[in-house]
Amino acid sequence: MGNRKTILSFILFFGLFCHLLNARDNSGIGCDSIKFPHRIVSLGPAITEEIYLLGAEDRLVANTIYCERPPEAKKKEKIGTVIEINVEKIISFKPDLVLATPLTDPKAKEKLKNLGLKVVTFPVEKDFNEICRNFLELGQIIGKKEEAEKIIYQVKNEVDSISKKIKTLSKLEVTPPKVFIQVGANPLFTVTKDSFLNDLIGFAGGVNIALGAKTGLYSREKVIQQNPDVIIIVTMGIVGEKEMKSWQRYKTLNAVKNNRIYIMDSYKVCSPTPISFVEALEELVKILH
Repeated sequence: MGNRKTILSFILFFGLFCHLLNARDNSGIGCDSIKFPHRIVSLGPAITEEIYLLGAEDRLVANTIYCERPPEAKKKEKIGTVIEINVEKIISFKPDLVLATPLTDPKAKEKLKNLGLKVVTFPVEKDFNEICRNFLELGQIIGKKEEAEKIIYQVKNEVDSISKKIKTLSKLEVTPPKVFIQVGANPLFTVTKDSFLNDLIGFAGGVNIALGAKTGLYSREKVIQQNPDVIIIVTMGIVGEKEMKSWQRYKTLNAVKNNRIYIMDSYKVCSPTPISFVEALEELVKILH
């Protein structure tokens, strides 16, 4: 009799447990989602934008003052810049995940880790494939892997389609346009082969004149020597119009003679997501061809 009571109690307990477990799943807060972060702090503009692309913005509790894309991101709580962050303020939000970049103050990151917070740092992307890999990794970390895969699939198809058009255009051109892309003014700074921006120029059918440079530091004398057909000024901490006037003094440059100096938005060009990469590529294709 005692054994029967024990077995009956176990069955009732097990049934109640399953019912509660099922109720949790139906509420949308099941076991699978519990393991994913629910209070995220982003320390990079591109990371913030990607969280929105993945539809996880409701879990983003704070970001930096430079997180301006999409416009809704401006309304989130701010914890500092991409370099200097307010550790105490971050802690006050009780995050279960902090997403950082290589620009984030290393000491501040270490402090957060020592306080028991999970901090993930995404590396600087060197090419388009790395942008996609980082995006997929973010999707996996926050439980949005399928969404990330769909976006990457769509974006890669768009890049392939653009590449085919460029091949057709290239057959009509004698030589591909030589491009100088300026991402800093004082000192003059450009991109080498170790930057996703080099992919951007190549995919658009141009040739980066600083391809073989060891660093991004570049002199105006070198630019004049290379004589680019197109100069792209990325507005990151510089006044684009002022820089454009500076280049126009060099009348012998092909880019000046043919009035081919352009300004591109730094958020679109320098804070890459898979989507913004394609947007920038489409704009650059129009500029070069």
